Amino acid sequence: MAPETATVQTLNDMVEYQADAAVSKTLVKQKTGSVTLFAFDQGQDLSEHTAPFDALVYIFDGEAEIFIAGETFQVKQGEMIIMPAHKPHALKAVKKFKMMLTMIRS
Repeated sequence: MAPETATVQTLNDMVEYQADAAVSKTLVKQKTGSVTLFAFDQGQDLSEHTAPFDALVYIFDGEAEIFIAGETFQVKQGEMIIMPAHKPHALKAVKKFKMMLTMIRS
């Protein structure tokens, strides 16, 4: 799935918070990578897992607690972090937050 036309958009308007839920919206999905937006309500999380490729997380609203290989990072609006390939990682919404996840597979 790739965009058919070019448009200017605001990330914050593209995904909405939902009570007691984590919501996702895929913007680009190719064999070589993907870009997905997420909105996590406070207290929601993504359980620990690993991926065979690096993933870049950009927080564009709120604040997240991100766990990577036993280390905890507080990542706030306007900040980003790279989750290295093959390292266990997890996310938790300390406050509700929105993020863009970019994964490059090649």
